[in-house]
Amino acid sequence: MMTAVARTIRFGIIGAGLMGREFASVAARWCHLLDLDFKPEIVAVCDSNPEALDWFVRNVPTIRQVSANYEELLENPDIEAIYCAVPHHLHELLYRDIIRSGKHLLGEKPFGIDQEANRGILKELEHHPQAVVRCASEFPFFPGAYKMAQWVREGRFGSIIEVEAGFLHSSDLNPLKPINWKRRTATNGEYGCMGDLGVHVLHLPLQFGWNIRNVRALLSNIVKERPDGHGVMVPCDTWDNAILACEASADGQPFPMVLSMKRIDPGHANTWFIRVKGTQWSAEFSTQYPKQIKYMPYAPGHVMGWIYEDIPYASAYPTVTGSIFEFGFSDSLLQMWAAYCDELANGRISPVVRCVTPEQTAEAHRVFTAALISYREGRTVELGDIS
Repeated sequence: MMTAVARTIRFGIIGAGLMGREFASVAARWCHLLDLDFKPEIVAVCDSNPEALDWFVRNVPTIRQVSANYEELLENPDIEAIYCAVPHHLHELLYRDIIRSGKHLLGEKPFGIDQEANRGILKELEHHPQAVVRCASEFPFFPGAYKMAQWVREGRFGSIIEVEAGFLHSSDLNPLKPINWKRRTATNGEYGCMGDLGVHVLHLPLQFGWNIRNVRALLSNIVKERPDGHGVMVPCDTWDNAILACEASADGQPFPMVLSMKRIDPGHANTWFIRVKGTQWSAEFSTQYPKQIKYMPYAPGHVMGWIYEDIPYASAYPTVTGSIFEFGFSDSLLQMWAAYCDELANGRISPVVRCVTPEQTAEAHRVFTAALISYREGRTVELGDIS
């Protein structure tokens, strides 16, 4: 029996840094996925750093165009879609140009350095509604997060009592770590760690349709200076940590939601988590324990006790990996890119976990903007007051 030839989606990558290389490796592992009728092919790469471009030339045999000028990729008719991973202050210019060129876009968070830039990107999209434009956020494709999303969709939790979600790092605890663009307001934006980590934290709450009503923010700038690579200490003027206490609601029922975005949380290398407590079901998943999910069914009068369960290797798209093995970061990227490509090629959108939409990034920007006002003025800010 002959197998149908998969549709090839030719991608260009703008930004050949860490995440650009991650996506190149994901494309090389596409055979890891089973029975798909589409596949990506990286045919072009753009970056201002020749060394970064050289890595792609040496490791990605499908590359046919290498450039330091992103506009050359946009003029290439062989490129159907762009993955763009550049500093936040470049998002509006490049994202709008990509959309205007008629190409599809998978961009990085926060989808604009601030709310005004985000509005500009969405305004451009209004003129090009045929473009499939999404924001990268891979952690909800971990099997444990995917399982929790299934439970929310099934209504298992009953009335939501409270929610906690967060993304925790600790590498910035080292005061001698050289400064980079994410630690400068000019290139990262006033959001600081919220711009860097916040869309990941809000991905599932926004997908679940939970309405965030207000925000009270606690922001911390812990390491105020860092070396510039030449032994000179320079200002490090972005927020290292953010804790947002929010009032949210689901089906009209209010509940507290605490969102944590921290670059300095001792002991955590790269931890994404979500914890949901409900009147009928409670559950928690963290990438710190990628094979384990914790949950508690509850019925009136019954004994309460947490159940710890190992999760099979299973997410949105089946793979060659056996269910007994562990899922990791590169696997979540593969699943997310498959979800994006499936939407682009077939219009299919998973009812369980899907990519972040531009409209959801706009909601995230409202939360981050409210958080800045809340901290500056020392008060709770209603999101209804943020246009």
